[in-house]
Amino acid sequence: MSYSSAMKDLPDLTAVLDGLPAPAILLDTDYRILLANRAYRETYGDGHPLTRRRCYEVSHRYDRPCDLAGESCPLQASISSRQPSRVLHIHHTAAGQEYVDVETFPIADGEGRIRYLIETMKPSEIASQAGPAPALMGRSPAFRRMLGLVERVCGSDTTVMLLGESGTGKERVAQLIHQRSPRVGKAFVPVECTGLPETLFESELFGHEKGAFTGAAYRKQGLVEAAEGGTLFLDEIGDVPPEVQVKLLRLLETRTYRRVGNPEVHRADFRLVCATNKDLAGLVAAGRFREDLYYRLNVFDIVLPPLRERREDIALLVRDAIARLAPERRITVDPETGVLLGDYDFPGNVRELRNIVERALLLMDGERLLPQHLPPRCRDTGLEAPPPLEGETILPLAEMERRYLARVAARYPGERRELARLLGLSERALYRKLAALRDGGN
Repeated sequence: MSYSSAMKDLPDLTAVLDGLPAPAILLDTDYRILLANRAYRETYGDGHPLTRRRCYEVSHRYDRPCDLAGESCPLQASISSRQPSRVLHIHHTAAGQEYVDVETFPIADGEGRIRYLIETMKPSEIASQAGPAPALMGRSPAFRRMLGLVERVCGSDTTVMLLGESGTGKERVAQLIHQRSPRVGKAFVPVECTGLPETLFESELFGHEKGAFTGAAYRKQGLVEAAEGGTLFLDEIGDVPPEVQVKLLRLLETRTYRRVGNPEVHRADFRLVCATNKDLAGLVAAGRFREDLYYRLNVFDIVLPPLRERREDIALLVRDAIARLAPERRITVDPETGVLLGDYDFPGNVRELRNIVERALLLMDGERLLPQHLPPRCRDTGLEAPPPLEGETILPLAEMERRYLARVAARYPGERRELARLLGLSERALYRKLAALRDGGN
């Protein structure tokens, strides 16, 4: 359908869109913007007309649809499912890049065919980087998928299970869920489940009365009571002793508990968030974790990806760590250092990255983070020097460029814009070359 015929057939929705407080657009099924409300024009306007342009050109600065550039496309999802679709994207705005909660609503004609779509965009509150604590930062697809799940569950009272390796930021995500929940005005109470014996664990969780056991010299408030009205965060839930698992299950089923040494029943009101780096399903199969408790806890699970699965975020995290640890210094990261960090697997994840940066800052005499400032484990890539040219098949320069670009694009941890600058290319030219790589061309 041509643009002119679409506009003739289009119902007048300008007033409807302008009545929406969030940026909103009306699209056809070919990604073209037919109408844009005032909020959208103010947020995404660049001095050029917005109508007739594709949505991905305006919001992402892409030359192809989101789903062909590694993103989830809500428009395509709505067309396929014929239902509203919601995703978390990073959009270019007049104020810079920001996380946006995008929701798309399909509009069918009298014959049931999807003809138009309304797309609304709201800045994501959970992706705010403000505050003194180390922020949740990332732009990789794996990180955005995780953050999208956090966005969906924050406003509910649903029990959340956070799954991820040590150092991926599980407690920080738990804090974020609490901060964006209706319980934000109440306490966030973390409980470290590792290393506590049965008697001490029960006392910590439920509290005890004076004289309840040897050494109980006073009445103690339990952590469940301390979390009243707020959020209880059980970290490393897989380490809860089997005997306590029974009492934890009863707490969750009845929302009641008893202090150690007192038969009186108390009501409990809290939102539960759990975390573990263990395979709970495997522990259930091995008889080391109660199956009924597992299903009580595993209501809404969120996997926090390890850093090796989100290498695109490493440069961003390095810059953030430098800014927080040495805000008064003007430090740059040597490109070779960036490549070494991009190759490193970070078994300790984000926590290890911050430690590496802190160590490097202490070793630096100048203002440039060089490879020698990294620990030996980061510099030992295991790569051998390339063999001499003699005896090798001479390849066309275009093939050498293709191989080099594939290697650098896979290993460079920074943004595509920075990679384009280092390669001496425009960002658009780099995207064309990367698209040729994906399509198998030159």
